[in-house]
Amino acid sequence: MNPKTPALPAPDLVVCLCAEWCGVCRDYQSRFEQVQRKHPQAQFLWIDVEDEADLIHPLDVDDFPTLLLAVGDEPRFFGPVTPQTERLERLIHSQIQDHKAAALQNQAVSDLVARIRRKTFGST
Repeated sequence: MNPKTPALPAPDLVVCLCAEWCGVCRDYQSRFEQVQRKHPQAQFLWIDVEDEADLIHPLDVDDFPTLLLAVGDEPRFFGPVTPQTERLERLIHSQIQDHKAAALQNQAVSDLVARIRRKTFGST
């Protein structure tokens, strides 16, 4: 990278934490991808919590699907959701596109965002 070139801001993250064995997750994946196509400015990731247990640890994800939304390094939402495209669209609008939305004050979730960024982009 050229030192005179400013670093680009980290893309917004929309992460679905699921499990391969979960039928609800399998059904939701196509809807998640449908919403992804409407938001090319964001990085959408589908993470299997069993395949990526080391990445997710120490957080426990017991309810599926669980979403993580982050702007830069700030998590804005982390929790289970009903598997509906409308719900995902509302969350993206209220937690990512609304610049007034507050960051979550949860160090474990912030650490997860950092780990995902390192794994996905090679940096924080």
